[in-house]
Amino acid sequence: MYDVRNATDVRKDWGLFIDQVVHGKPGVVKRNRDYFLSISLEQVLRLLEGYRFKAEILPEDDGSITLSLEEIDLVVNGPDLDTAKNEMVAELISYSQDYFNDFQLYYNAPNRKGHFPYVLKLLLLEDIKTVYGLIDA
Repeated sequence: MYDVRNATDVRKDWGLFIDQVVHGKPGVVKRNRDYFLSISLEQVLRLLEGYRFKAEILPEDDGSITLSLEEIDLVVNGPDLDTAKNEMVAELISYSQDYFNDFQLYYNAPNRKGHFPYVLKLLLLEDIKTVYGLIDA
């Protein structure tokens, strides 16, 4: 591995390490047999840029719209597309919070492991309008 730092050395000059990560490049730290990656928020968001949601739009007999996401198995219904997308945003935020609050269960479930980058992106976004814009419908 490239540029792995010992945890003891990182602790000795924690401020310098943070500055190097936030204003420079990611850093890998090793403690005993454990490794972890330190990366700035800006860099993580760059990594996750391509993670968006493709919604299938299903018109219902009653005139309402059902949205179903390909990437995460969520389905919502609303009287119109805009309302359905707003409902989907609320569901995505709720699901992401549940995923993170019970991370070991969700991350280790084979059918939910692939949701992790989407969940991480959703948790790092600052506003609902940005989440709304991630849904391609």
